Amino acid sequence: MSIIPQRSETPSGTAYVAVGRGEPLVLIHGVGMQLEAWLPQIEALSGRFEVIAADLPGHGGSAPLGSGSGLPAFVSRFVQFLTEIGRGPVSVAGHSMGALIAGGLAVEAQGLVRRVALLNGVHRRDPVARDAVRQRAAEIETGGFDREAPLRRWFGDGHEHQGAFALSRRLLAEVDQQGYATAYAAFANGDAVYADRWSEVTCPALFLTGEADLNSTPDMARAMAASTRLGRAVIISGHRHMVNLTAPEEVNAALTDWMSRTGEEACHDA
Repeated sequence: MSIIPQRSETPSGTAYVAVGRGEPLVLIHGVGMQLEAWLPQIEALSGRFEVIAADLPGHGGSAPLGSGSGLPAFVSRFVQFLTEIGRGPVSVAGHSMGALIAGGLAVEAQGLVRRVALLNGVHRRDPVARDAVRQRAAEIETGGFDREAPLRRWFGDGHEHQGAFALSRRLLAEVDQQGYATAYAAFANGDAVYADRWSEVTCPALFLTGEADLNSTPDMARAMAASTRLGRAVIISGHRHMVNLTAPEEVNAALTDWMSRTGEEACHDA
């Protein structure tokens, strides 16, 4: 598959695509991206599962949330989405901001989530990292931000000619400024919202990141896994933040293994 199918839209305004047949797997991308950021996973995993990739509010084809909306508002929008698509309990994987939303769903969406995976998720940033990300959020709100700066953080130097870099650059160039600002502010202030509640999550939980990701660090992944009943940390050697694009075979293998794991019927007792 080289072309994403035409998007559908739920009544609450979430744009998504559904590809393949089998057990449903919902994918939630990171801030500034669109569902196309999951292309390697859609291509590889739709042969075994029904892969449902959605745009964040204010990104791609999805309706925005109001300015100032925090992480719980994004989680609530995705609770609506899961209810509207009517697949029953689903496995949910999120990347970066999408990982924060996936974690919130695992805690709040009783009975809707069968498994949860956080790719390059953040957890309890230290004060220096927290100040830096909040400063970036303030710059984005003013509209005076550098759209190349995230690429340097995500990929490092020397990757400008790679397909993953080009795709990420294109999606960042297309993002709506206000949708980006709202989501980034929620991301900047969301790393501790559900941090104390991982012990409530009873389903298989995967925490995957790149060894060289300086913001969604291996220590964060290990800490979340250790506090979760069926948690498992996977660290991809030699990669940074956009690991699902730069190491798709390893990520797809980890997701396939996670999809095979069984535990409680849902991530939170109904």
